Amino acid sequence: MSLRIAADNFPTLPVGEMENFVVVREYDEGRDKVAVEEMERSCEVGQRGKHSLVTDLMGDPICRVRRFPSHVMLVAECGDGGEIVGVIRACVNTVRTRESSGYVKLAYILGLRVSPSHRRLGIGTKLVQEIEEWCKQKGAEYSYMATDCSNEPSINLFTRKCFYTKFRTLTMLVQPVHAHYKPLGSGIAIIQLPPKLAEAIYCRVFADAEFFPKDICTILSSKLNLGTFMAVPKKALPKWDPKTGILPSSFALLSVWNTKEVFKLQVKGVSKLTYACCTGTRLLDAWMPWLRLPSFPDVFRQFGVYFLYGLHMEGKNASRLMKALCAFAHNMARDDDGCGAVVAEVAQRDPVREVIPHWRRFSWAEDLWCIKKLADEKLDDVDRRCGQSDWMKHGSSSPVIFVDPRDI
Repeated sequence: MSLRIAADNFPTLPVGEMENFVVVREYDEGRDKVAVEEMERSCEVGQRGKHSLVTDLMGDPICRVRRFPSHVMLVAECGDGGEIVGVIRACVNTVRTRESSGYVKLAYILGLRVSPSHRRLGIGTKLVQEIEEWCKQKGAEYSYMATDCSNEPSINLFTRKCFYTKFRTLTMLVQPVHAHYKPLGSGIAIIQLPPKLAEAIYCRVFADAEFFPKDICTILSSKLNLGTFMAVPKKALPKWDPKTGILPSSFALLSVWNTKEVFKLQVKGVSKLTYACCTGTRLLDAWMPWLRLPSFPDVFRQFGVYFLYGLHMEGKNASRLMKALCAFAHNMARDDDGCGAVVAEVAQRDPVREVIPHWRRFSWAEDLWCIKKLADEKLDDVDRRCGQSDWMKHGSSSPVIFVDPRDI
């Protein structure tokens, strides 16, 4: 999401001066928590149009990477007083490459923030370099980051100064939660799959998908995972026995991840007229749900989102089944107080992209992923730019990228 990276792109101090000016060290919760929260609140996060979309990290600044077995958070201290002026997070996981049999250790860098009063000093660059060293020590072969394509400062920092390569562009689809329930369609059965069965099916249908995590079982058994659901035609249900391992001829599949326990969002800066109009649509929808008005949820207070991942469909009824699953997930969110939107992120060539319901105004088509091979220290800068593996040089063998919900 565009909330992930908000970095600076400014001239740096000479290396010697920077080393004396800033000290980067690992985050200490008891010592740094309050200062990090204050520093992050001072940063602009997720600026989109005239409104500011901000995050609340739920009292634990490291919670967004803690779901990974291998994770870290670094802070940058400035001057003798030890003022915290920057922060960065990273986690390392084992994922599948474009070759179905290949796995690599991949680091994900996120949450880079630099205090507005200390930008143009190269602090963002130093934080990235330090966290890359940590990732290499943990065995990571690659590292990547994700940001909105319009976030030029972050893109310039990573591609020009840190030698990342533009890798894939994904689409973020956002569906507001309405006051009414969405119909699921007739003749469709929706089944919740037990984690073990869900794991077996995912390993099969995502056999060629990039970024598919080796520890998918950990994700499916997490308390933040609200379930994996499959939609099939009711007439096919008596014929399907999951014990055989044979999938129905037509089905759709997705899992639902609850981000409310990790972070919350809030829209600020709207006019009184806009606020009144949005409130009015919600009231009308609640009073006359049969009209199925496209009401606007209360996003002016803190709200959470449900993230849909592992979306897959097959068969002649696949589109209809996937739409029913998305409606089912919307209705789950409708029953969860404080959930304001249902979100999915998919590759641009993924067939499910055209089926997922969303509001175009609140979605964005270009969530850019940049990647870097963590080269050997002996290589010079030219080699770092050119020494990419076949995985990065060639196009993807599959139109599908598995988006790990822990990355969101």
